[in-house]
Amino acid sequence: MENEKGKEIALNCNVITDDEKGRERTAPDGGPRAWLIMLASFFSSGVLFGVINSYSVFQTKISNYLEISQNDTAAASKAALVGSLAMGTTFIVSPISGMLTDCIGIRRTTFIGGALSSGGMLLSSFFAYNVDVLYLTYGIMYGLGGALTYTPSLAILGHYFDKRVGLANGIVSAGSSVFTMFMPHLLRWLLVNYDLPWTLRVLAALSAIILPCSFLFKPLNKKPKKTKSEWKKVLDVSIWKNKKYLVWITFVPFSLIGYFVPYVHVDKFVEKYYPPGSDGQFVIVCLSITSLLGRLIFGYIGDHKKVDRIFLQQLSIFSMGVLTMLFPATIQSYGSLLAVALCMGFFDGCFISLLGSIAIDICGPKSGAQAIGCLLGFCSIPLMIGPYIAGVFFDNTKSYILAFVLAGVPGIIGSIGLFLIRYVDAPKVEEDLTQEPLQRFEKNLIEAKNLINSKEELNGHCRITEP
Repeated sequence: MENEKGKEIALNCNVITDDEKGRERTAPDGGPRAWLIMLASFFSSGVLFGVINSYSVFQTKISNYLEISQNDTAAASKAALVGSLAMGTTFIVSPISGMLTDCIGIRRTTFIGGALSSGGMLLSSFFAYNVDVLYLTYGIMYGLGGALTYTPSLAILGHYFDKRVGLANGIVSAGSSVFTMFMPHLLRWLLVNYDLPWTLRVLAALSAIILPCSFLFKPLNKKPKKTKSEWKKVLDVSIWKNKKYLVWITFVPFSLIGYFVPYVHVDKFVEKYYPPGSDGQFVIVCLSITSLLGRLIFGYIGDHKKVDRIFLQQLSIFSMGVLTMLFPATIQSYGSLLAVALCMGFFDGCFISLLGSIAIDICGPKSGAQAIGCLLGFCSIPLMIGPYIAGVFFDNTKSYILAFVLAGVPGIIGSIGLFLIRYVDAPKVEEDLTQEPLQRFEKNLIEAKNLINSKEELNGHCRITEP
């Protein structure tokens, strides 16, 4: 049988065509396009988390405004909720982002995310001191855009990197550290010279950089047509049958309850407990510098086959929990606080850089996007409630000591709980459909010949033809 599109095998009218399935290409692990895509992912995630991680600048500005102008006794918790919603929404919508990526593609999903992020900041600029509106525009709308940007920016790396995927993830995740280094100083300068509304407009313009980046996110291979039900096309149920993934997705989110507390409250923490002239935002800068180093170093280390990535992540989570509890121990010693922040950032970099790689290790590259998305979704609630609870403690006690001590406990418990992952069975890996076209051709040819030899009645109905 001849076909203008390419080679085919006909067996009882069951046709498999190489070009119809799409000629699968392996990840190049480098090259101009691969590194350009990695750079676009770097900028996309960098802008997103640079803004989110620097919220403590706005936290101080908004809470002071509420205390002075409105005499609000719950100012700290109300202001903290704006930033918590942005971080939480980014993660809670990530499972939907993974599904949407599978449905409409990586580029379209990222473009929609960039439009929502930029639009949310622009709308926030018109209601800069109205926290009720900021919950919607800054918290939910910007967070929604962040979710639709972050998940596909990680998923695209698996299409262009294989052996170097750990290094690529480390470099991309380092984007948030790089942007967090200068973002607080930029925001503070803008607030002093142009006030909050114009600062938010500048962030809207900066977030728009995601839009051109999205055009670069073109996957190498088109997905093959599926014969499953419409629901299974959207939801990959296989990850929920994976016991190792269930353990991972239970204890990692739990360990992050106190993760975002320093990012939101450190500015006010320094203002209250340290000598005049101490800079709370420099604490975040120090944390970001070592986080960058940690992401690059552990992204590279994680590529080695003998390295236990899950144990490295456990160690980093445990260390971050202990270091968060040490924040109150540094009161009145600004140098000690910076030392704690530097150590914390290094382990934070290790934790972040391994997320994508571990998801692929546990669930495989085929389910990687939804595995990452669902994990981030489960992380959303802990990330939202942690800073808010810390704000409630401060509003009622006027002290951050108990808030920071309790913030470190979940990390210690969660890291220990992850040991269970070693005592559950890994699922049987299904055969990947991305075999080379020639391998599929030979396999079907052999099957066809065996059927013809074993069943004489097929002789009149089955024929094998090569062009």
